Amino acid sequence: MPRAVIFANGQLPDIEAARSLLQADDTLIAADGGANHLLKMGILPEIVIGDLDSVDEEPLLKLASAGVAIEKYSEDKNETDFELALRYAVELQPSSILIVAALGGRLDQTLANLSMLTNLALSSIDIRLDDGVEEVFFCRASAANGGQAAVQGRSGDTVSLIPWQAPVEGVTTEGLKWPLSGETLYPDKSRGISNVMLADSASVSIRLGLLLIVHRRYLEV
Repeated sequence: MPRAVIFANGQLPDIEAARSLLQADDTLIAADGGANHLLKMGILPEIVIGDLDSVDEEPLLKLASAGVAIEKYSEDKNETDFELALRYAVELQPSSILIVAALGGRLDQTLANLSMLTNLALSSIDIRLDDGVEEVFFCRASAANGGQAAVQGRSGDTVSLIPWQAPVEGVTTEGLKWPLSGETLYPDKSRGISNVMLADSASVSIRLGLLLIVHRRYLEV
């Protein structure tokens, strides 16, 4: 199954940078107001999912008339529109999932979006949040298996390593200005913040824990 791409209703700081993330065979899913981002790009999603309180009636009618599926839920639902879209994407069994515009705006929504990705049921899927400027994803390891992650970018990009919920043990990096070698990072310390890529790729490995990786691309002015 091709990659699934979810457009959420968060901020999109650079619409052209976001457009550059897309591939021709992506399955595009709009979580409610995420449809607005796609419409600004002149792109149609396969489906719009949510309570539809963030999309005006006229654009919705245009989407429906163009053959876009509309899956409407009650405003009194227990899930966010993003969670519903993520559930739909996972059921497609895609090769990977890219989530666009799930950062910025409301802090509670951003934190909830990140927290949802820690679900153990998603651990076998490559899921990344990306808006074209920042890329955010988790590296997970257990007592049985260590975890590894690759960061693709360019020299000068910023990479921050944030322990999620608990200390992360055995953190080792390659391709970063300030290397770590088997170290433990703690959630109440800022040790892993604002490292810098030395080339177009870097790698991170951990022995135990859940590590949030934030890759901010260096944008020339």
